[in-house]
Amino acid sequence: MKRFTLLFLVLSSIALLSGCLYPQEKLAKNQVPYESQIEEVQKAVDKFQKENDGILPIKTKDQHTPIYEKYPIEFKKMIPQYISDAPGNSYENGGVFQYVLIDVEDKPKVKIFDLRIAEKIREIHMRIDAQGYPPFKDQLANNVYTINYKKIGYKEEPYAISPYTNNNLPFVITTKGEIFVDYSSDLYHALKNNKARVKRGEDIRPILTKNSQFVPAYSLPYTVNKKNEPIFLTK
Repeated sequence: MKRFTLLFLVLSSIALLSGCLYPQEKLAKNQVPYESQIEEVQKAVDKFQKENDGILPIKTKDQHTPIYEKYPIEFKKMIPQYISDAPGNSYENGGVFQYVLIDVEDKPKVKIFDLRIAEKIREIHMRIDAQGYPPFKDQLANNVYTINYKKIGYKEEPYAISPYTNNNLPFVITTKGEIFVDYSSDLYHALKNNKARVKRGEDIRPILTKNSQFVPAYSLPYTVNKKNEPIFLTK
């Protein structure tokens, strides 16, 4: 009986350790934006569109949905004929990335964004809702402000990690109470280093997606001023 009890305890310990280690290992893998997975999805989307009279395998979103979150890929429509399963790093398979399409009217391209940004935005919204009114601070543009985090109980300002530079990006709030990531620093870096050709009055965010697998999710439109520096494109 003692031998059985000891064996049971050993096996239970191994099972417990395995159960603890596996999710961490799986989570680590699901946080990596593998280029090969994006290429595989791109091939599947291209084939699906070709064989389905131009229809794209996307979920239906409201017409007012921001452009970079508007066309999420619906993997169920492509499994198993066009792809064996959703990528391991996709939201549908337990990952942190949402796979989306951009340039759907021209040549659809597969991109991704990190859904952990949405979690932080949701957290800020919850604190604002608990207070009852938006904690506006400094005005950045028409209807765009920084956030007074102390008023909603933050000791340190929350931020999003840039998929382009790995820098910390602040959040901004509009007069409607909507929260967005401020990609100004990323755009400034791209304008200076890539010598991208942009026009005043036009949305310049595509310069971020041109050479990256990421889209600037949860962002407002931007343009440039006379100095070719990024500014919010507001009415």
